[in-house]
Amino acid sequence: MITPQLLAYVAISVSCVLKVSSLDTFIAAVYEHAVILPNTTLIPVSREEALALMNRNLDLLEGAITSAAKQGAHIIVTPEDGIYGWNFNRETIYPYLEDIPDPRVNWIPCNYPNRFGHTPVQERLSCLAKHNSIYVVANIGDKKPCNASDPQCPPDGRYQYNTDVVFDSQGKLVARYHKYNLFMGEDQFNVPKKPEVVTFDTIFGRFGIFTCFDILFHDPAVTLVKDFHVDTIVFPTAWMNVLPHLSAIEFHSAWAVGMGVNFLAANIHHPHKRMTGSGIYAPDSPRAFHYDMKTKEGKLLISRLNSSSYDPGVVNWASYASSIKAFSTGNQEFKSTAFFDEFTFLELTRVTGNYTVCQKELCCHLSYKMSEKKPDEVYALGAFDGLHIVEGSYYLQICTLLKCKTPNLRTCGDAVESASTRFEMFSLSGTFGTQYVFPEVLLSDSQLAPGEFQVSSDGRLFSVKPPSGPVLTVTLFGRLYEKDWILKASSDLRAQAPGVMLIVIALTVCSFSWFPE
Repeated sequence: MITPQLLAYVAISVSCVLKVSSLDTFIAAVYEHAVILPNTTLIPVSREEALALMNRNLDLLEGAITSAAKQGAHIIVTPEDGIYGWNFNRETIYPYLEDIPDPRVNWIPCNYPNRFGHTPVQERLSCLAKHNSIYVVANIGDKKPCNASDPQCPPDGRYQYNTDVVFDSQGKLVARYHKYNLFMGEDQFNVPKKPEVVTFDTIFGRFGIFTCFDILFHDPAVTLVKDFHVDTIVFPTAWMNVLPHLSAIEFHSAWAVGMGVNFLAANIHHPHKRMTGSGIYAPDSPRAFHYDMKTKEGKLLISRLNSSSYDPGVVNWASYASSIKAFSTGNQEFKSTAFFDEFTFLELTRVTGNYTVCQKELCCHLSYKMSEKKPDEVYALGAFDGLHIVEGSYYLQICTLLKCKTPNLRTCGDAVESASTRFEMFSLSGTFGTQYVFPEVLLSDSQLAPGEFQVSSDGRLFSVKPPSGPVLTVTLFGRLYEKDWILKASSDLRAQAPGVMLIVIALTVCSFSWFPE
């Protein structure tokens, strides 16, 4: 986690000129972009060829930006990898990179395009922002030279960063963020030496920015909200949906609720790799979202949000669950795996009931009522309390009601996309050891349930009316950030012991360059 000293450093290094918020609401836009991909090659293309591809994508982004501005949007977010795609190594990404300066240089690339060398992509983004009087958030690659005096300097003499940029409505570069939490498949980029906490202030609130895989870790994501008090997060992402708990619209909307902020998520649209799911999420409910596995077209979303932070009140996530006795059902527990994590499950055998299932320190309580118990559909209550080792190492506590893929209990936790069982009500709680819990409700065909559930101050996730569609999952997704480091240190020590080999399985939610066609 970020230390107080580093917070002070980052606050100085990335702060913008403060402005007093004068708009109570603003109009936000996100664009799910069907990116035009480069041809796969092991040989770098020329700079001219790279620019030609990027301009084809920028042509599509220009249409979305212009349309959003005409509809009154104040800011638009575009996806990670949205300008050049993926399938790169360190050498083949290089022609697509530009030197992106520190925003403190006070630069409008549209007015002074050659001030920092040849930067046509930044120039075009700046002009799109300026000519449409709209904030533009985009993701491009940054390059920074280094030399032997820097012991961490890569052998090729440069750092390469996965980078988000923000241009204000005058076209000025006001924010630059280097992605900190990289994942497998991003070997073309370097990890910054320190996590950056990047904010920018507008007349419609304070904004923070991070990218894709960052959302699963404390820094910089949680730090932006807890220590820098941002009102809205802008989130370029290239997210592959992973059910049952890490579908894009499911998890991103839950993060907005759990952290009490607006969240503007722009995803790539590439159904072949299960990449879809963008949204404009308020801390009380989704305002607009898009999930489309059928078509190949991009999608522009626009909605109005409150500018100021939302105060949902303090939630004690363990209060209710710790105050009641475990429900006794007589059902036999069983083990099954959800995204490589072994859960402890109980089958829901009746049309209505109260169930408790525990794993380690976590006990999950569920009360529910189905409209009817369908013989060909099985639901289960599950608990997981442990270190997740896929996509990196991070500690989870999860309580989940989910539909099993088939009546075979071994399929509980497998990805399921449709259901027909409707619930009249549900109430889910758990004895969580963290304040960072993200409430998810996902309905059949990957639809959200705006306004159909609430979180109580004593930590219950409950329906306020019968869900509008059949239920796929109802989940409390908890993160114990402090245990990431404790268990990682323990694992590192074991790995260094003689005769011991530590094998870590690593896949990814956000990186696809290695994924087979």
